[in-house]
Amino acid sequence: MNPEVAAPLRPTLALFRREWLLAVSIATSVVYLVYGDILLGLLDNPLLLTLIFIWLFSVVLGSALSVVRHADYLAERLGEPYGTLILTLSITSIEVMAITAVMSHGENNPTLVRDTLFAVVMIILNGMVGLSLLVGGWRRHEQHHNLQGANAYLGVIVPLATLSMIMPDFTHPANGPSYSSVQQTVLAVISVGLYIIFLSLQTGRHRGFFIDDASEAPNHSEATEGPLWLPVMLLVAYMALVVFLVDQLAAPIDYFIETLHAPIGLGGVIMAILVATPEAIGAVRASVANHLQRSVNIFLGSVLSTIGLTVPAMLVISHVTGHPVVLGLERTDTVMLVLTLALSIITFASGRTHLMQGAVHLVLFVAYFLLIFETG
Repeated sequence: MNPEVAAPLRPTLALFRREWLLAVSIATSVVYLVYGDILLGLLDNPLLLTLIFIWLFSVVLGSALSVVRHADYLAERLGEPYGTLILTLSITSIEVMAITAVMSHGENNPTLVRDTLFAVVMIILNGMVGLSLLVGGWRRHEQHHNLQGANAYLGVIVPLATLSMIMPDFTHPANGPSYSSVQQTVLAVISVGLYIIFLSLQTGRHRGFFIDDASEAPNHSEATEGPLWLPVMLLVAYMALVVFLVDQLAAPIDYFIETLHAPIGLGGVIMAILVATPEAIGAVRASVANHLQRSVNIFLGSVLSTIGLTVPAMLVISHVTGHPVVLGLERTDTVMLVLTLALSIITFASGRTHLMQGAVHLVLFVAYFLLIFETG
């Protein structure tokens, strides 16, 4: 090809090479639009069920990772905390769509929201925090973050987590761990209200709480140059594909739980892994690069948006669709949640972290994972 002709095509070809997964996601969506009923009928075969699940899960996870990649790009362009907000709100949207999709398939599972919410909190506050602090502490003696920012996150997370997952066990114990309609409405208003107040502080008068000047220096590399609309459009495209494909993924997940008699909480774990993995990768990368404040913004912001936005959204969807929602945790899960919240307060109480703290969080994550099968 003539060099003069090829030169203008290079950026386009480079874009296609970077975004090949977009073509895979589109092709998978087209296949399900045309042959979805046929593929649904193949789930009776264990081998085909496994292959379909792996195929869909891999494409959805890859698309979610692409959402994170473009959100990270926007974070570099817009700076903190706006970049992290784009990431957490995008992932929260995926989470709501995923839970709604699974709820609408098969038999009613009133504990799915609770199981997913609890799994997200455990995976992020123990698995993600533990891995980030362990890797960061291994490479450096200590890492620093803005203490006021962590306190602001935890100051909202602790009461919302308690009201959402612990308090329902003590309101109507005779009828199970659930809230009445009025109590659910109050919880939804409180959650959204506190989250809006937090956002106004995070992006306004207390924006400095979420920035560590020592590690969050602006990046003026060529990676942050170029049109801003392109990553925005790609982020929206991947989000739309994830929303569609996660609805298709709901059928294999539901089949695993109901037909193969898997632990009831496994559906929530699968949804949580799908949601938390992209953010976990971003948090660990930031910690390795000694941008611990970026990691703190990711994992604590993710937990806050999950509780503050997912719970109200699912309560509204529950009323609209008629699928009841049970929020209160079982006894062992309640103990794990209280222990995790207490440990998180201790971990972020000094503004400095080290390797030992990461190891302790990972131990709690392993304990949580084992309890799923012991009590399931």
